[in-house]
Amino acid sequence: MTKPSLPDLLHAAVSAVGGTERPGQVTMAEAVAEAIDDNSHRLIQAGTGTGKSLGYLVPALAHGERVVVATATLALQRQLVERDLPRTVEALHPQLRRRPQFAMLKGRSNYLCLHRLHEGAPQDEEEGLFDQFEAAAPTSKLGQDLLRLRDWADETETGDRDDLTPGVSDKAWSQISVSSRECLGATKCVYGAECFAEAARERAKLADVVVTNHALLAIDAIEGAPVLPQHEVLIVDEAHELVSRVTGVATGELTPGQVNRAVKRSAKLVDEKTADSLQTASESFERVMELALPGRLEEVPEDLGYALMALRDAARNVISAIGATRDKSVHDEDAVRKQALAAVESVHGVAERIVNRSEYDVVWYERHDRFGATLRVAPLSVSGLLREKLFEDRSVVLTSATLKLGGDFNGVAASLGLSAEGVEGDDVPAWKGLDVGSPFDYPKQGILYVAKHLATPGREGTRGDMMDELAELIEAAGGRTLGLFSSMRGAKAAAEELRGRLDNPILLQGEETLGELIKAFAADPKTCLFGTLSLWQGVDVPGPSCQLVVMDRIPFPRPDDPLMSARQKSVEEHGGNGFMAVAATHAALLMAQGAGRLVRATGDRGVVAVLDPRLATARYGSFLRATLPDFWYTTDRNQARRSLSAIDAAAQADGK
Repeated sequence: MTKPSLPDLLHAAVSAVGGTERPGQVTMAEAVAEAIDDNSHRLIQAGTGTGKSLGYLVPALAHGERVVVATATLALQRQLVERDLPRTVEALHPQLRRRPQFAMLKGRSNYLCLHRLHEGAPQDEEEGLFDQFEAAAPTSKLGQDLLRLRDWADETETGDRDDLTPGVSDKAWSQISVSSRECLGATKCVYGAECFAEAARERAKLADVVVTNHALLAIDAIEGAPVLPQHEVLIVDEAHELVSRVTGVATGELTPGQVNRAVKRSAKLVDEKTADSLQTASESFERVMELALPGRLEEVPEDLGYALMALRDAARNVISAIGATRDKSVHDEDAVRKQALAAVESVHGVAERIVNRSEYDVVWYERHDRFGATLRVAPLSVSGLLREKLFEDRSVVLTSATLKLGGDFNGVAASLGLSAEGVEGDDVPAWKGLDVGSPFDYPKQGILYVAKHLATPGREGTRGDMMDELAELIEAAGGRTLGLFSSMRGAKAAAEELRGRLDNPILLQGEETLGELIKAFAADPKTCLFGTLSLWQGVDVPGPSCQLVVMDRIPFPRPDDPLMSARQKSVEEHGGNGFMAVAATHAALLMAQGAGRLVRATGDRGVVAVLDPRLATARYGSFLRATLPDFWYTTDRNQARRSLSAIDAAAQADGK
């Protein structure tokens, strides 16, 4: 039987999802197939509207070996598993003569734990477990969430938190879920045969395509014990997010509350002397943390160092003692022991990591008004880890709408541990970059307007001229505005000011769930939506409800961000340009994502307005502009207003 051609397979898949074939999608599919066949690596930039999901799914399914697809957002995971994969598998079946299996796999804490549900959650104040359903008042929000979870447990087939709608609070979910460290293991647990997390793993072992998230991919790389099944091909979608997700997984933290919980959970499982030493170490650590001031710790202060050594040593003794004792009087002893061990091991691991301070780790204090001080430790860079763990023994395709920063792939490649394109060596994975473009005609569909006449934004204070400019732009656009702010404080200040000035409804992130806000924004063209980080990447509103995207300033990282400033300093110490490699790259990525909110369909028209003159005047401005879609560029404020008014008038004429 002749092997079906890739163009024929892609055509069948696109028809099945009711889409339109795009030249960029065909180019992408051919590049993915080539990478799989050659066992090589690709970085593929595929602009919004390319149909990149099918661009990688079709060659992956045609390949026949197991493929892992890792994404950053829940929305894309659901789209792949609930829409794209089922339709594509059915569409390809007549030509492939097989129906590839697919499955979703997440970290253990994303699944309901039947043991925790039926036997209870750990109680910090005493030994043993308590019935969380009895403890929570049935009239409280927590009580209602828990009762709904108990009912849901009887009907769910997956136990996956994301299949529960509406969702429940993190506090409620924590009562009926466990981390991998806390899990008893299927062989020891009386509910092992029915375990949702184990069932998900088994489905993944049998699947041809496993859809997972960046965090689980990071855990698989960092922890050494394989979580994902063996696979020939890894496809990382939303790859611009990968470095920050891996950094998040590799970051450790210690708080007095966390240490206190470890003390309480372990106290009844060890002798008094061992328990007291951990209690004493916990109190010393708490005293040090009361005086902690936010910021990076270039050197670990002496008092903190002593407190952490005491904590590390006491935690090590508790871990040894818990392993050596049995106490039949403790209800569900194995579960209590496992919970206590997980809590104490976490404290021990972070304390030891900071005491043994690697030059490749950054340590800092954070302080929160409600929760007090937190001690954090994160890797200076994850590029070495990714180079070593990501690109070995498999073909890797990384794709996103935003991978070329300043006009090339080398910045993103460096963050992934790769050398410049074309550079090869024994320890350097070779790769190729490909930009398949976008089906949108950006110069005709959008304008990039930079408000060059405004004052350069300072660190503090409201910007009166910026508020005036923003109000005038919104009035010209007739609403229809997505306001992207570099801080929540800026978003709130603008919302408060403009609610008093304009007749347009202004929605503010945090005043309602993100999903509800986006729905309300899309439903009414006169409405504006203001917010911060998640809006820069998480909004997909095609059509006339979003015809003006405003960025209040270039979103550089805060100068006092300990991790970013440490990374910048490290680049400079090695002879590089720290500002361009870290701060400008961070800003470019966010701005490209933010500008991408404007044109989501072929009929969309609008303006991206950046209210920061540095994009036009600073030396790094051209680097940032080269990262943005190829919109028609102007600094003429009157031109921007005329264009917005015309776009608004056209939308109103169409009854939108």
